[in-house]
Amino acid sequence: MKKRKEIIYQYEVIFESDGEGYTITVPKLPGLVTEGDNMREAREMAKDAIRCYLEALLKEKMIPFRHAKRKEKVKVVI
Repeated sequence: MKKRKEIIYQYEVIFESDGEGYTITVPKLPGLVTEGDNMREAREMAKDAIRCYLEALLKEKMIPFRHAKRKEKVKVVI
C-alpha cells in the first residue's frame, strides 16, 4: 500500500448555538455545514466534515483552499 504524506490544514470554524445544539460552518469551504448536539460533538463533526470536504477536493485533483485566519483552530489530518 502506498503511504500518503500527512498534511495538516487549519481553518476558521464558526459555531452557532441555537439553544439545542450547534450549527457549524467553515467560511473558506463553501457549502460546508454540519451540526452537533454539544460543543464536543460539534468539534468532532467539524473535523470530520472538513476531512471529507478536503478528501473530495483531492480526489477530484482540485487544489485545497489557502489556510484561513482562525477564530477557533480545528486540526484535521488526512
